Amino acid sequence: MDSQTCSKCGMSNIYPDGDFLICADCGDERSVYQQDEEFQSDLSIKDANGNVLNDGDDVVLIKDLKVKGSSINLKVGTKIKGIRIVGGDHEVDCKTSSGQFMLKACFLKKV
Repeated sequence: MDSQTCSKCGMSNIYPDGDFLICADCGDERSVYQQDEEFQSDLSIKDANGNVLNDGDDVVLIKDLKVKGSSINLKVGTKIKGIRIVGGDHEVDCKTSSGQFMLKACFLKKV
């Protein structure tokens, strides 16, 4: 299905609402960052060592990272479980003990 039709009912009556596409016919909501399976197979996000990252992988930080706008520092060696691959500049969505963050894959190493 292309982005102009609903993935649930197939109708073309969809509209954007923030980060979601909403079907006016069936009410289905889809994230604009959600990729089709065939597109996702072409998309390969790689960690600092060149290993391909997938949804649900466990990773480790390879560098201390300062969080903009706060006093939080993410320390090297912090293990992050169950990442999610998303589109955009910061490819990895993850949850740590310090909160939820979007990180660049170049600062991560697959475990």
